[in-house]
Amino acid sequence: MSNAAPNRLADETSPYLLQHAHNPVDWYPWGQDALKRAEGEDKPILISVGYAACHWCHVMEKESFEDEETAAFMNEHFVSIKVDREERPDVDSIYMDAVQAMTGSGGWPMTVFATPEGEPFYAGTYFPKEDAHGMPAFRRVMEAIAELWREKRDEITEQAGKVIQGIEAATGLSESNDELTEDILRSAHSALKQNFDAEWGGFGGAPKFPQPMTLEFLLRCHLRGYESSLDMARRTLDKMAGGGIYDQVGGGFHRYSVDRHWLVPHFEKMLYDNAQLARLYTHAWQITREDRYRRVAVETMEYMLREMRHPQGGFYSSQDADSEGEEGKFFTWSWDDLVRVAGRNAAAFFGATLEGNWDGTNVLWTPLALEAAAEKLRVHPSDLTREVEQARGALFEEREKRVRPGTDDKILASWNGLAIAALAEAGRILGEERYLEAAGQAADFVLDHLRGANGRLLRSWRDGRPGGPAYSDDYALMSDACLILYEATGEPRYFRESRSLGEDLVKLFRDEERGGFFLTGSDAEPLVVRPKDLFDNAMPSGNSAAAMALQRLALLIGDAELESAGVSALRIVREPMANAPTGFGYALCALHLYLGPAREIAIVGPPGSGEVEQLVSDVWSRFMPNRVLAVAPPEVAGGAAEVKLLKDRPMVDGKATAYVCERFVCKRPVTDPQELARQLEA
Repeated sequence: MSNAAPNRLADETSPYLLQHAHNPVDWYPWGQDALKRAEGEDKPILISVGYAACHWCHVMEKESFEDEETAAFMNEHFVSIKVDREERPDVDSIYMDAVQAMTGSGGWPMTVFATPEGEPFYAGTYFPKEDAHGMPAFRRVMEAIAELWREKRDEITEQAGKVIQGIEAATGLSESNDELTEDILRSAHSALKQNFDAEWGGFGGAPKFPQPMTLEFLLRCHLRGYESSLDMARRTLDKMAGGGIYDQVGGGFHRYSVDRHWLVPHFEKMLYDNAQLARLYTHAWQITREDRYRRVAVETMEYMLREMRHPQGGFYSSQDADSEGEEGKFFTWSWDDLVRVAGRNAAAFFGATLEGNWDGTNVLWTPLALEAAAEKLRVHPSDLTREVEQARGALFEEREKRVRPGTDDKILASWNGLAIAALAEAGRILGEERYLEAAGQAADFVLDHLRGANGRLLRSWRDGRPGGPAYSDDYALMSDACLILYEATGEPRYFRESRSLGEDLVKLFRDEERGGFFLTGSDAEPLVVRPKDLFDNAMPSGNSAAAMALQRLALLIGDAELESAGVSALRIVREPMANAPTGFGYALCALHLYLGPAREIAIVGPPGSGEVEQLVSDVWSRFMPNRVLAVAPPEVAGGAAEVKLLKDRPMVDGKATAYVCERFVCKRPVTDPQELARQLEA
């Protein structure tokens, strides 16, 4: 870190911005002050976007932003703005579209040059300090941009106009008038089969990302009887869980694998990945009842609770890839250290070698199944099982002595929504009360702390300081998380919060003209374009999340307008989700819900009674993604019930009673769990 005096970032809450608070660069956070200065001094803007756990962001900071000469050139010729992509997804979305339009690819750190009005005219990602690997040096790029600004302003203005037109066109899709049909699901499924790696799982070659939403879609395709769906999902789940992308010692998943074998990861750990993957493996266990899926789900959630949780219940954003200035140092092992701590057999089981399997060191993975490894090592499988389990504990204790990677301890509404949903479902499905309690505490934290004075949801919170207004994905994912928590606990307050957030989502973000949902609210600061997040990348887009949350709410309360708003988010991506399924995994899951059949299940009886729990447990034991559940005592399930599904649902013969409905048309009420099972299986 530079010893320079603090710059304007010193007062920010973002750990990523604070990492740059002592750079000699005269950084601004995103805001009008920077734009006004650029206009007043007639300088172009240099926008640098990244996030705290980003390895190459750290590299570029060390090489360029901590360098006095580079910083001096930046300060003389540009107004420089540093952006945390996780706090400001709207800014990130606009300029990432620009990078992709100009270069054909994207990533972080992202480097964008823009006019004082914020219109981008040149962009890239990481630039090295010196020319290397076909990439121009950062200083050379800046010198060329500064000369262009002085000598060829008209060309810059023309280029910026073209880029803005391209971004507007990309976000200007309108609702399709064609029907949403089963053929879309089939086309998407066919495209996935063509791109599937049958040997190692996943889709395409290196690098490989976990893509939990795409795998969730495959699990839904399995329910529809689509051939090979479960096989593709299981192959991928097994290979990821056995790979270096999965932390074999401490649980939880790294960001992605640089190879097709899931061996060498980028070592950062993100809350959104682990929340979605924990939920995915829980669903895989529901379908298969194979213990290895339950184990990975539990270990991932235990990692989240152990290392990613604020003392008051909210969940942090990420853990760094680097420790002591080296990528992966916390997670990798020399052969000698492995043998000393874990023993030779366990070291071999974890795929380690004397020379190392990555950069002279060892990433732990399990390239062979335990039985095959035992045969190769000439030990009995039960003996190797015992050695490996002992080794995991010993390695964890040894690793805890190391310098830990940094944690980005800001708390984001949408990412916490994913964690709440995973923990609430797992708490019910796996019978773990601790997970239910953790989900409730996280929801309460977000609903209490990430609120503005007018009750508006906020994007972030850190160290007692709230951030700016929330985005559409925050509203949608927190609305659905509260709905899942209501289903899991029966607490009416979570239903009320879900409904309120869903209704505000429509009011603030819906595009009444073209359909779908904007990323920013109608009350947000104006940007060069109003972005619309359509693609499901590492986490659900605001558009897809709205489609899911609003449809599920509508199933509980019978609100046709909410359902119509949600479905409009699917109509806007009707064609692309059929042809590019890995970019629309969550939208495809929401389309699966729309096409149905969907079940609404009401269970009425004394809270906590054995009869109610039997009926509820039977519902939660099944993978039924197209269902909503309402549970209430008989005095609530009356004419004035808040949840329409519960209205006029009496107990039968004084016994806890279940009602299974489709579009509020119900089968005969049942009190026997076996009768309920037959109705659910029909």
